[in-house]
Amino acid sequence: MTRHAAAIAIVVCLSPILFPALPALSAQSIQFTIGSEPADVHKSPSTGSPVIGKASRRSVLTVTRELGSWVKVSWPPAEDGVGYVHVTMGSIGNGSVPASRPTPTPITSISGRPAPAVAAPPAAGAQGTRAIAQPSPVRSVAIPHMIGLGGRMGGSTLGFGASARALVSGHFRLQLEASRYAHTSALTQRRLTSVQFAPSLLYSLPDTVTDYVWIRPHLGAGFTVYRSTSSGISTPSDSVSDSRLGRQVFAGAEVAVAGAPRFTLSADFGYRWSQTPFDGVALGGRSLSVSGHWYVK
Repeated sequence: MTRHAAAIAIVVCLSPILFPALPALSAQSIQFTIGSEPADVHKSPSTGSPVIGKASRRSVLTVTRELGSWVKVSWPPAEDGVGYVHVTMGSIGNGSVPASRPTPTPITSISGRPAPAVAAPPAAGAQGTRAIAQPSPVRSVAIPHMIGLGGRMGGSTLGFGASARALVSGHFRLQLEASRYAHTSALTQRRLTSVQFAPSLLYSLPDTVTDYVWIRPHLGAGFTVYRSTSSGISTPSDSVSDSRLGRQVFAGAEVAVAGAPRFTLSADFGYRWSQTPFDGVALGGRSLSVSGHWYVK
């Protein structure tokens, strides 16, 4: 048994010398082949995430991770060298790549500045390899969510209402909130009902994108229109109405997940300035609100 083991070890060691014509083994990898139409390469596994490039049809990309309906691929023009493509844009298969990395060749981006180096495709005669098309970088989309509708709760008073957001230009978005607040005072034996409309302008800060979560922080400021009515509990006819204009500033963040890119959750903390229309009730002060939006476009 010992002699057989020694003989096998000698053959293995001498095989590169005895059989120099044998091709070197290449490492197996998972590859994604783009279909008949060019595919968008996203910054994160979400259709709502920025588009950082476009892969030409029939090109082959190296898959570094499979994420259900998305694949994470090597994309040299990106800052972190990776991108995400939806699986419906092509097919996944096993391929072979050479053990040594090809010499990178520079390309030029749309802006005219040199883009990160991209590995050159292997020679056509290399056995067990397939040519990989060179990706073409494109400008990224700053804010993909256009129009979102949803609801909110909270604020300086615990009210419930509706909320809408729409992209205006660049990093600026318009927000409109409408809510209703009711409070009954046992001390004054009166009931206060307040309807509030709050148009605001939001500025989106640089977002944070991972494989599963997309976080977009923002700052905002705007006005609040109050329409308040105070009436007696036992005498509803004894009512007084008042309208006022207030101001607000806030900061918060909007979060989306890869599994539901159209739906986002937001939390905002800020301060509202408003004069109290009736004694015993404060409609201004610090505020904390939570809202959810479904982006229809």
